[in-house]
Amino acid sequence: MRTGSDYRQALRDGRRVFILGEGQVEDVVTHPATRPMVDAYVKWYDRHADPAWQGVVLTPPDANSKRSPAGMLLPRSADDLTRMGRCFAATCFETAGNVTHTPAYGHLIALGVLHAVGLRNASPLQVANAEAYRAHVAATGRFLTFASGGAPIGYRMRDNPAERAALRIVRETDAGLVISGKIGMHTSPAYAEDVYIGAISGVDFQGHRATFVVAVNAPGVTIICRRRAARDTDPFVSPLSSRYDELDGQMWLDEVLVPWDRVFLTDISPEPVARWLFWHQLYCWLAKAEFTLGLALACAHAMGLASHDATIDYLVDLMADVQTVRSCQKATELDPVFTPEGFCAPNHAHLSAGSIAMLKARPRMAEILRILPGSSLVVAPSNADLVNPALAAGLEASFGGGGYTAQQRAALLQLAWDHVGSALDHRESVFELHANGGIQAWRHRLRRSFEDYNALANAVTRQLNIPLPDIDLSAIRSAPMAPRRPVTPPTA
Repeated sequence: MRTGSDYRQALRDGRRVFILGEGQVEDVVTHPATRPMVDAYVKWYDRHADPAWQGVVLTPPDANSKRSPAGMLLPRSADDLTRMGRCFAATCFETAGNVTHTPAYGHLIALGVLHAVGLRNASPLQVANAEAYRAHVAATGRFLTFASGGAPIGYRMRDNPAERAALRIVRETDAGLVISGKIGMHTSPAYAEDVYIGAISGVDFQGHRATFVVAVNAPGVTIICRRRAARDTDPFVSPLSSRYDELDGQMWLDEVLVPWDRVFLTDISPEPVARWLFWHQLYCWLAKAEFTLGLALACAHAMGLASHDATIDYLVDLMADVQTVRSCQKATELDPVFTPEGFCAPNHAHLSAGSIAMLKARPRMAEILRILPGSSLVVAPSNADLVNPALAAGLEASFGGGGYTAQQRAALLQLAWDHVGSALDHRESVFELHANGGIQAWRHRLRRSFEDYNALANAVTRQLNIPLPDIDLSAIRSAPMAPRRPVTPPTA
């Protein structure tokens, strides 16, 4: 695993990045909109050399005393999944679940590509190329991010349906395919080194759906990032949003050469590639929920409400939500499934149930954290206010006491507000409503992954004293997944 310094230097690779409202970014390492997130990723890499973290982010020593990054394992057993999950849980919590795309997530993308290519069985070379790329990501920590390949809205509004795909092949060369087009929103393209462009891009090649790994600094690539989340310039007021803005964006490609060993032929569904990604995503959601519970517990203490029955009821509600998803994640890992290639994969029946539970619980969890501290959450002072000679004494009287200084209590309140009331939280909440299809998509994934339809139904009917026909409900499970958000251009 490379160091954080190595990663920082790798970002100075000639990439072409724009931030809406701010123009072109000359250096993502130093630009004020991107520097804090670069620093967060640097910390992620450096944890692998930190003795305090190595028990979590590295595997135990093997027979040759070698340790490997736990997040980069090629999982072959439930123990591997459990070790990876423990790593994801710890690292996601450090950012309150806000940093969802890390190099470990990138390795899961590469693992999913290997799985999808194997299922398609286009050629042995495809599998060899996919495994070589996955191994490269695992060995170096190269940062890969994911784009499903969906076209931006303007493309989808074109009159000619044949022109609505995100990408098109310009020409085929000895070196690879030259492609052009525009890819819709995906996460962390400004900080990644490669982007995987998935099957929704609509490019067919040799009877298969072509997907691509494109280097961010490749000639012809432009990254367009959304506006940064609005935040206070004082990190005391914005302790999370000032550090953890992944900057979602689009990718524009103008005759970009993709080498043959980065062209991967898959089915038209992106689900096989996402086999392990959904699991990591639920860890991010769980980290946000655990952070919410932790803040609620801390605020209950700081606000003198630890013995207040109604407050304790709120806390128990949060605990139940957290424990439900923890249990689903544990079942996901201890009751895994195995792919045809022999990889150990999280069980999507448990994962789907956990994802549905989390999506349902999350609005109420945020509401509880806004309710619990009371009006103090709204009027909490900033650091500048606390040292203002005209305000300092009065603010100390208003916010100090009970074992807390005004600064300590205000810092906790600002953290709570930034967690569930900031522009970054609003962005993340809106994004998760459609990032993987929302609750409806997760309900369908549960339909497809639940295995006991016939066993349960027939076990019940056997309790009757009259013969009944065998029940076959396999049609429920095999129903195709509904297309996501189909767009119909308005007529004039």
